[in-house]
Amino acid sequence: MKPIQVTDVILRDAHQSLIATRMRTDDMLPICEKLDRVGYWSLEVWGGATFDACVRFLKEDPWERLRLLKQALPNTRLQMLLRGQNLLGYRHYADDVVSAFVARAAENGIDVFRVFDALNDLRNLETAMTAVKKAGKHAQGTIAYTTSPVHTPELFVTQAKALRDMGADSIVIKDMAGLLAPYPTYDLVKAIKAEVDLPLVLHSHSTAGLAAQCQLKAIEAGADRIDTAISAFAWGTSHPATESQVAALRNTQWNTGLDLELLGEIASYFRDIRQKYHQFESEFTREDVSVQINQVPGGMMSNLANQLKEQNALDRIQEVFEEIPRVRADLGYPPLVTPTSQIVGTQAVYNVLAGERYKTITNEVKRYLQGGYGQAPAPVNYQLQKKAIGNEQVLDSRPADGLSPEMNKLRAEIGALALTEDDVLTYAMFPELGREFLQQRQDGTLKPEVLLPANGVRQGSEAMATEFKIDVHGESYDVAITGVGDVGGGKRKFYLSLDGMPEEVTFEALNEYISASGGHDRKKATEPGHVSAPLPGNVFEIFVKEGDKVEAGQALLVMEAMKMETELLANISGTIKAVYVSKGDRVTPGETLIEIA
Repeated sequence: MKPIQVTDVILRDAHQSLIATRMRTDDMLPICEKLDRVGYWSLEVWGGATFDACVRFLKEDPWERLRLLKQALPNTRLQMLLRGQNLLGYRHYADDVVSAFVARAAENGIDVFRVFDALNDLRNLETAMTAVKKAGKHAQGTIAYTTSPVHTPELFVTQAKALRDMGADSIVIKDMAGLLAPYPTYDLVKAIKAEVDLPLVLHSHSTAGLAAQCQLKAIEAGADRIDTAISAFAWGTSHPATESQVAALRNTQWNTGLDLELLGEIASYFRDIRQKYHQFESEFTREDVSVQINQVPGGMMSNLANQLKEQNALDRIQEVFEEIPRVRADLGYPPLVTPTSQIVGTQAVYNVLAGERYKTITNEVKRYLQGGYGQAPAPVNYQLQKKAIGNEQVLDSRPADGLSPEMNKLRAEIGALALTEDDVLTYAMFPELGREFLQQRQDGTLKPEVLLPANGVRQGSEAMATEFKIDVHGESYDVAITGVGDVGGGKRKFYLSLDGMPEEVTFEALNEYISASGGHDRKKATEPGHVSAPLPGNVFEIFVKEGDKVEAGQALLVMEAMKMETELLANISGTIKAVYVSKGDRVTPGETLIEIA
């Protein structure tokens, strides 16, 4: 008998995959008593995008979430997903930040750290893995699975051996895009188990509809554990249903021993919870075997769809899907997982919308081609690398080797807003966003997103939703009236959803929203000296001022779109005649941001 162990991802990856990581802590805690009785090997509850979503959208302290879950789940290991040297952010951090973060996560309740690197550059795992072992916790080394001319079973076996030698307590095959098929799964698991005597886990998303079969073949080949999701948040771009896999293994040598009746009660609870988050559902989270062709994970699909919709170019999404494999090949076949999925996806969008490949190259692609994220799995396109970084030196060392210790600097920067070391690390992950969160917490002004009722109408409202689109200075806004209320004095209050975000506003507030969101009276870009944005986004940094002399190709400002930064360059040499934007401004394509004479 070899009972199969189960890790349930309902409190992290399941809702990240299906409702944009929006489940709130208050909806997790009531069911924890039953989750704690199931007998899971572990529950994945933290990491990935949960930290970002807590701070950005839910206005919850992610550290407090972890502490509350630890208290509510005393008998179950708590697990997190950690992006190696990237931690939970989108850049490499100095070693002292990585060590401090792991230590605080362990102290607050994490028992199992699943540590991965987007490029499978194992140098980027060393510091985190060492910190996990120092904290006395379970270090799970990760193989980010993908397919390409260079990603062979032999390569993955070599990586598994290296993870073992690094001190891993177990190894996971992380199939984030659903690229595995049943028989290649069997062969890969068999090959790794023949060489590495460690517990082996299969984490596979159901995007292609094959994950359940892959798990069964993995078990036959000797896998020890599988990742599943309670059925209410299973399938599609999530994971095989826990109940289904438990039932499939009953009365076999791999029987999990988990109680189907108890799992059914938990599923019933989460079915009701999921309805609360209907506004975050996406057509791009259903199962689609085309992922086996374009390799685009479901979460990446929905992100790209939103970006193209904002650009009024959703009809070009198929072109983007076709461009993604070409960009990936140019970059040496990185696995498509955070942050490389954003790096490749955003560049593909730029290439398609510009009508010219690499007319604009994001800062992240430049950094990647310079070795700033680690070693690419295969040689990169030399012509692209030359265009992106010129004669700058390509790093061949571990990227973090060039970073000085950061913790003292971070403590000084955030100052009194940080009440604890955890707050300093929140700021470290997302400096602008973290500072805003900590400031709002201090001011008592934290305001989470509003959830619409399942019927789209506010309680007590007089009308069903009415949807329309308005255009202001060339920018479009999707507006839905979701309810109307009487506030007395002959005045009525309207409940609106603006660009999919519910708000309770007056029309005066709507006008303020549009102005703040980018409805500026900027003139249309028509001349070579008119600098405009290739995508909707926000101004991150401005390098020039009126009167400055600039050369063609010089960086003028940095904008942020799709969590990626892009420098906007001067098309001509001349003098800065006017700067029409400020840091933080919302910008849209076609409008003049800077004018060069």
